[in-house]
Amino acid sequence: MTKLSVNINKIATLRNSRGGNIPNVLKVALDCERFGADGITVHPRPDQRHIRYSDVLELSEVLTTEFNIEGYPSSEFIQLVIRVKPAQVTLVPDPPDALTSNAGWDTLKFRDFLKEVIEEFHQYNIRTSIFVEPAANMVIAAKETGTDRIELYTEHYARQYFIDRETAIAPYIKAAQAANEVGLGINAGHDLNLDNLQYFAQHIPSLLEVSIGHALIADALYFGLENTIQMYKKQLA
Repeated sequence: MTKLSVNINKIATLRNSRGGNIPNVLKVALDCERFGADGITVHPRPDQRHIRYSDVLELSEVLTTEFNIEGYPSSEFIQLVIRVKPAQVTLVPDPPDALTSNAGWDTLKFRDFLKEVIEEFHQYNIRTSIFVEPAANMVIAAKETGTDRIELYTEHYARQYFIDRETAIAPYIKAAQAANEVGLGINAGHDLNLDNLQYFAQHIPSLLEVSIGHALIADALYFGLENTIQMYKKQLA
């Protein structure tokens, strides 16, 4: 079954908006694990507007499921990941001022840069994933970087889902086929939710993991965190 990694950035955003330690990011992360999450994802940014580097260090000491750290591979980020040695690092091309992830890597243009970064992470046995668009040429070029997995950027799918879901899923199926052919694992994330997740998972049978934060935390306001995590896991069953 596809694993569910819960992105807890929005929990940190809520905490930071008021100061103090409510809600407690560590407690929420541990509760997510207890409620059935297969992993925890964080995306620390340079301005620390949500997850802070200190949060990453503290989380690494208590989590028992898979820890996935996303981010742009700046020297500071690389040093943090090497210090923590998470199960997985996901490389995204976000500039420092990006509100949220909004594109995948051009793996042709940045192949050599990504290859160098990935080689460094592999020295510490850290699994790597690259955020990519659903395009076969980008997937094939990702293989040349030495990455273990790709993460399909699913905003385009989510935006088009209610208009024409068959058209929306088509490029992702082709991208997944290309990944399978070259031996890359497949993750996915961005704007996946209770409306569109099941259809996506059903059509990408080799999908290993999804990382979901914003929608899941928003749904938890209505359904409760434990129930929401189980609802998302049912979509992946």
